Amino acid sequence: MSKNSGLVPAALLLAAVAAAPAAAQNQNRRGIPTEPLPDRPLEYVTGEPMKIRVNVLARGLENPWSLAFLPDDSILITERPGRLRLYRNGKLEPEPIAGVPQVRATFIGGLFDLKLHPNFERNRYVYLTYDKPLGDNRAVLTVGRGVFDGRALRDFEEIFVVEGASSVSRMLFAPDGKLHVSVYGEPRELAQDTMGLSGKTLRLNDDGSVPADNPFVGREGYRPEIYTLGHRSPEGLVWHEGTGKIWEVEMGPNGGDEVNILEPGGNYGWPYVSMGRSYAGPYQRNKFHLEGMIDPVVFWVPSISTTGMTFYTGNRLPAWKGNLFVGGVRYGEIPGTGSLSRIVFNENMEEIRRESLLGNLRHRIRDVRQGPDELLYVLTDETDGALLRIEPAE
Repeated sequence: MSKNSGLVPAALLLAAVAAAPAAAQNQNRRGIPTEPLPDRPLEYVTGEPMKIRVNVLARGLENPWSLAFLPDDSILITERPGRLRLYRNGKLEPEPIAGVPQVRATFIGGLFDLKLHPNFERNRYVYLTYDKPLGDNRAVLTVGRGVFDGRALRDFEEIFVVEGASSVSRMLFAPDGKLHVSVYGEPRELAQDTMGLSGKTLRLNDDGSVPADNPFVGREGYRPEIYTLGHRSPEGLVWHEGTGKIWEVEMGPNGGDEVNILEPGGNYGWPYVSMGRSYAGPYQRNKFHLEGMIDPVVFWVPSISTTGMTFYTGNRLPAWKGNLFVGGVRYGEIPGTGSLSRIVFNENMEEIRRESLLGNLRHRIRDVRQGPDELLYVLTDETDGALLRIEPAE
């Protein structure tokens, strides 16, 4: 493999998606129509059992991707076409927040994740991942930050450019203050290239520099930013206090979505190992495990097309405490089948059951987060997307 694969044209990534006829080319010719969300709250009895209510807080978001809770209980929301929105005092502000960098928006590209600095109340830093346009249908994944003054991002700066990569990305500030960034792993041969950054999770200081204690610092043939490798499409990163580890969820091909527990320097197998099938039908490989590569703790066959995730740690939804929630945009390659998965673990963090929620809405679920009020907040990834809140139904 090349020592440095350079900047990947966005057109090449789109061609890789288009080459999967079942997933991309036929998307508009089949599936279940998506209906508008109802105006009234919806109530459900769930599997533990517990009765919940789902409220639509805001509509009119264009392909929302990520959200973050501000200290004043407002919510920042990214839209994939390149806007940052503010939900404040019970309504979505009509004008986007100024100061957001230009992005190259495509079906799998644009403005992605959003994180507040751990010392946000002091420094007001907001971090974004996005596809920076380069011209000639090219883009490069970029991490940047700006100072949020309540209405705009000021003094926005690029702090890390992910050479050779573009498309989907998530971030996480770990308890040690280091910034973890996930990087899309297509074309697939790049995920095992130790001198490239595609198909990896990266570990950075908050200014974009490389921590001296990263697992590959000083190791010949490896980029020092790499924390883990062998990922296809990492769609979520969360810290789990009980295990003291970062958990990652990634989208497989036609099946093989997986949840992983990240170990420094770990290799998670893509494209050598996968539980899933290629879009044409055959399994990705003849083996589901290879020595030296780390197996997932949860996987899906068929695929739910995993997205954001969170562990529920609050008390207002008591039957769900400790459960993992993972968004999905479609089940088994059928559009109009988005859902929210709830996964229950035993004391050894082994899966014992799971439940599919919100499937009757038929909307693509892009992100799920626990709010400071100990309720769950969900984004639907539609051209008329919405912010939902899940609460107990008393």
